[in-house]
Amino acid sequence: MAKASWQGTNLPRVGGFNRAVVLDAIRQQGEVSRVELAQRTGLTAQTMSNIVRALIDDGLVTENGHAPSTGGKRRVLLKVVPDAYSAVGLHLDPERITGVLLDMAGGVRMRSSRRVPADASPAAVGAALARTFHQLVRRSGIADGRVLGVGLAVPGPLDAANRRVLAPPNLAGWAEVPLADIVEERAGQPVVMDNDATAAAIGERWAGRGDRAGSFVYVYLGSGVGIGVVLDDQVHRGISNNAGEIGHVHSGGGRECHCGRRGCLEAYCSMRAIVADWRAASRAEPDGEPAAAAYERLCRLAAEGDATAGRVLRVAATRLGQALASVVSVLDVDRVVLGGPALRHVAELVRTRVAKVVDAQVWAPEVRPVRVETALIGEDAGAVGAASLVLDHVYSPRLATLLGS
Repeated sequence: MAKASWQGTNLPRVGGFNRAVVLDAIRQQGEVSRVELAQRTGLTAQTMSNIVRALIDDGLVTENGHAPSTGGKRRVLLKVVPDAYSAVGLHLDPERITGVLLDMAGGVRMRSSRRVPADASPAAVGAALARTFHQLVRRSGIADGRVLGVGLAVPGPLDAANRRVLAPPNLAGWAEVPLADIVEERAGQPVVMDNDATAAAIGERWAGRGDRAGSFVYVYLGSGVGIGVVLDDQVHRGISNNAGEIGHVHSGGGRECHCGRRGCLEAYCSMRAIVADWRAASRAEPDGEPAAAAYERLCRLAAEGDATAGRVLRVAATRLGQALASVVSVLDVDRVVLGGPALRHVAELVRTRVAKVVDAQVWAPEVRPVRVETALIGEDAGAVGAASLVLDHVYSPRLATLLGS
């Protein structure tokens, strides 16, 4: 059995950290015995026994049968109680609000989706986000005391210290909006906010358990392009909490981006950019169709074998792969995970092309071969990730807990 990335400590003053380490190890394994937990975490049998007893008393963990006999006494298996608590995740995309109610095992219990209000003012959007939250809780029938909080995934950049959205793309007139505070007041629940790519990376790690342990780069493909970086099971956010803005890295060319600069990756790989390239290649005049709807149609055609649609997507995937090869080489990770709604119908087409480009351009592939995979959490990655922000904030081990900060 592989050893967990996070190990505990037997010092009495860090019981909260040890609880988080043990709970995270149980969650990642699905089912595991106390003996195996002690081996994975480095904790003594007595410390492990005390922590497990407390987790059971709190209703977070339960005993779930026995492991197969190996000749001695059969070991009791432990697992997380999925419905002990839940978290709500809300994802704000420039065109749509998606919400999910997530259990502690990372399972989606409820889902809701609605268009962003025509009056896309901060007040109207905040009210719509809060309505989505209340709708999910009401439909689920879960008691208020079993909801841990609300996670909010939004396009960057963010002012994390002041819980503000600074200037999101395609939301005209938004500047330094205290969106987390707006939603918190209307929902009556604590709100934790992050950019959508980072949230999706946390959701992938939480739902993927052992399959997503370690380090990886999560690529969120929605209206725009962003990445979330997980290093040794910890999300890297950067000094301003805006790590992962790969969409505004220069990728060659001089096409103007919505940010005002030229040559950004997003100017070639966003839904709007790909649709514009498809229309140009097809010599089709703009018809007023929303970008998301046109992109959906393009992807359906590509999946059905349309040569022009497929070629346009492969060109965009090539640029994306070139950018990711640099990211992988700099960070020294061996996995790239592709996710988000832009992959609907065309996940394998995009994955195959990105993998080919990364394999050809990454530094030292013989030392560190890179796997390119599609996400486990599907196209609702932003909302699932937002809910996982809450679970991660409450239950995952982190250095701040160990240091008492």
